[in-house]
Amino acid sequence: METKIADAIREPLENENIKLVGVHFGEEDGQNTLFVTIDSEDGVDVDLCVKATHVVDPIIDSLDLELENYVLDVGSKGVSDENE
Repeated sequence: METKIADAIREPLENENIKLVGVHFGEEDGQNTLFVTIDSEDGVDVDLCVKATHVVDPIIDSLDLELENYVLDVGSKGVSDENE
């Protein structure tokens, strides 16, 4: 499932100058969570995560993966305090 999602979202993200680092399905705070990790030459901030979410979410919905009751978590590969 993770590979299928990664294959489907990689190119659309690259078209927005966003690099896909990884996709992982797991659990966080008791919630099923789909983690999508991204990177960019200019770094990753909240605006880029929102942009990536808008790209990724409809694609995942279109894949018919039978995912229900999950949280989509788009974030960077590292922690940055650039934008306070």
